[in-house]
Amino acid sequence: MTRPTPISGFPEWMPPQRMIEQYVLDRIRNTFELYGFAPLETRAVEPLDQLLRKGETSKEVYVLRRLQEAGEGGPGGAAADSADSDALGLHFDLTVPFARFVLENAGKLQFPFRRYQIQKVWRGERPQEGRYREFTQADIDVVDRDTLPFHYEAEMPLVVADALGGLPIPPIRIQVNNRKVCEGFYRGVGISDPEAALRAVDKLDKIGPDRVAQLLMETAGATEAQAKAVLALAEISAGDASFADAVRALGVENPLLDEGLDELVRVVETANEHAPGLLVADLKIARGLDYYTGTVYETQMRGYERFGSICSGGRYDNLASTGAERYPGVGISIGVTRMLGLLFGANALTISRPVPTCVLVAVPTEADRLACDRIARALRQRGIATEVAPAAVKYGKQIRYAERRGIPYVWFPGEPDTVKDIRSGEQMEAEASTWQPPAEDLRPVVKGAS
Repeated sequence: MTRPTPISGFPEWMPPQRMIEQYVLDRIRNTFELYGFAPLETRAVEPLDQLLRKGETSKEVYVLRRLQEAGEGGPGGAAADSADSDALGLHFDLTVPFARFVLENAGKLQFPFRRYQIQKVWRGERPQEGRYREFTQADIDVVDRDTLPFHYEAEMPLVVADALGGLPIPPIRIQVNNRKVCEGFYRGVGISDPEAALRAVDKLDKIGPDRVAQLLMETAGATEAQAKAVLALAEISAGDASFADAVRALGVENPLLDEGLDELVRVVETANEHAPGLLVADLKIARGLDYYTGTVYETQMRGYERFGSICSGGRYDNLASTGAERYPGVGISIGVTRMLGLLFGANALTISRPVPTCVLVAVPTEADRLACDRIARALRQRGIATEVAPAAVKYGKQIRYAERRGIPYVWFPGEPDTVKDIRSGEQMEAEASTWQPPAEDLRPVVKGAS
């Protein structure tokens, strides 16, 4: 067999990085549950026609099909057709499958329904630093029947701040905007296609204001003056409610604009009450997915701003609706793989040892292995991660094995037993039923860059 070639965009991290990822996921999961969000996992696939409706995603969706379709005589049978109602694609986010789940199970759910979801998603993006084709997201959403109180939009950033604030990562800044502000402003200046204008503004950081102005005229039918007004709105940013005065100073009037400004002021003021400095109103934030209808969020790590957002989301009123039934919601998603990939690339996260094992039980002779297994079992029963040495070789070789693995303690059976800290050389008598390592050695410790 020839040596395998890695597939770009599908990360496979080494065990130390995987342990860091699990630590991060545990922190996020525990925080979500502290806020009352219940766990959910949805299937990996959705009908292709549903996935292709949600914003500019058609080029990113992975199509799922069998190698040999029914009735085909050999490999490479009929390719999935996007017009085929049975065609399936891998989900590109967790909000679309969650909305489908709500519609299918509305009769079994208690509303408002608060759920968290930590799963893989797939997007056919061009792989680059911090961007992958397969990655893990951690989402929270609140969905209600008919109407959703606005205060949930103010809650979302606070949950994220608690989840990420307890991790050894750089501080975050959450940027917020409101789709009603943008749409109301665009309508107020006379732009007839606000959605096209939003999609153009969403590219501002990537292509710059001149190209966005050109896009506004080409795709949204804006005049040069209207494009200039749109860019003036996008320049407004403030960490307090003063942004609203700056918007009104542009002289545009529209009821939807007023409604959006009032909501955005409340989000900013709520955040400043609970977490000063966390949140900034940034009116260039648009979000490319077309199902957002109210507050939208993007999150940057300080020092990593050039890589864009690591956490995003927003309010959606029409994603989960069918006939007369309507389930508005709001959610936010942490791009766990994206965030960790950036930090790993900068060597900004470390772990105190590369294995969970705290103790290696040395084996004097193979005849003693059962007794060594009993010692290991007694330690494990008390929550101490323990291995038994793979071979009854000289103790010096067993100690070197522990050193290579990063295991801090070696246990020597005897009369009495002793345990040695192989980092310091300190050795002491010990009993498996009572001995306890220092708290900092019990489990690997994750640390940020100093």
